[in-house]
Amino acid sequence: MKLIKPAIAGTLESSDIQITIAPNPGQGIQIELESVVKAQFGDAILDTIHQVLQQMDVTEADVRLVDKGALDCVIRARMQCAICRSAQQPYNWAWEDNTP
Repeated sequence: MKLIKPAIAGTLESSDIQITIAPNPGQGIQIELESVVKAQFGDAILDTIHQVLQQMDVTEADVRLVDKGALDCVIRARMQCAICRSAQQPYNWAWEDNTP
């Protein structure tokens, strides 16, 4: 999926995550993570972000995450929302692989 413009999803409230994503032509995927639980869950958060990017076929993006202790399902939903907003496309349920 091609990203068209910068987009934001989520809030800076407790138990949420704010994701900012922007096109990054020719530079691949770049991710910056700021999290209150980075030491414990940073790798898991990044794994989730990479899974969603792969699932939605995003290969060039600049992603900034400000995590306030969000659960995996919240991270996934916010990432999907940010990508759809950036690509200016509705969510396609065919992207779901039905695995937990």
